[in-house]
Amino acid sequence: MDLGIAGRWALVCAASRGLGRGCAQALVREGVHVVVTARGEPALQATAAELRALNPAAEVRAVAGDITTPEGRAAALAACPQVDILVNNAGGPPPGDFRDWDRAAWLAALEANMLTPIELIRAVVDGMAERGWGRVVNITSAAVKAPIDSLGLSNGARSGLTGFVAGLARQPRLASRNVTINNLLPGPFDTDRLRATMAGAAQRSGQPLDEVMAARRQLNPARRFGDAAEFGAACAFLCSAQAGYITGQNLLLDGGAYPGTF
Repeated sequence: MDLGIAGRWALVCAASRGLGRGCAQALVREGVHVVVTARGEPALQATAAELRALNPAAEVRAVAGDITTPEGRAAALAACPQVDILVNNAGGPPPGDFRDWDRAAWLAALEANMLTPIELIRAVVDGMAERGWGRVVNITSAAVKAPIDSLGLSNGARSGLTGFVAGLARQPRLASRNVTINNLLPGPFDTDRLRATMAGAAQRSGQPLDEVMAARRQLNPARRFGDAAEFGAACAFLCSAQAGYITGQNLLLDGGAYPGTF
């Protein structure tokens, strides 16, 4: 299927690895020009080189910086001639016990996983509406649907973003102008973050990492972890011309792990 987005410009956050990288790859394959941003310059430049090789017809610009800061956001936005597609993404806050989190920990989580996406959305949606086309995809978490007790910081911040998007996406001045805003909720995907989490569990339990990973896979109905490429493909479809009637939705990609109907 031709997704009808060749020649569009996208800003993809936290794109040097993992799910953000998967989204950038899928968009570049469709002929989308991308601005990719992340904090680590070497990994970002390596990803940018890989993206250019995927599709020479797509322009790729790499902007190293912290998207959770005003300076980082300004630099990323300045590198993009116009933002037709925005993929919001940021690493999740650390797990732990809420009794150990002070106000600074909460503010950092809110800044990264709620306020930064909102700031970027605010910066681009009016321009999208004026042009009559726009796509915003927020990478949140399956924990929005089924909270994880040790991820309270993430549960709180990402749920706040979810509630905000639910109202904004349905505003006629955006929805009637072909501007959609949706959330992708990943379950367990084979990323550096998941491996780090599993490594910590292995260390605490004294079990080999391979055994811990295998046991975690068996808990999922799909009996596997997700792949960043298939996550990216789902993102690309939400950004497609064909997805203009999908907005304000929370789409779960978890291999069937969530047991509920709604």
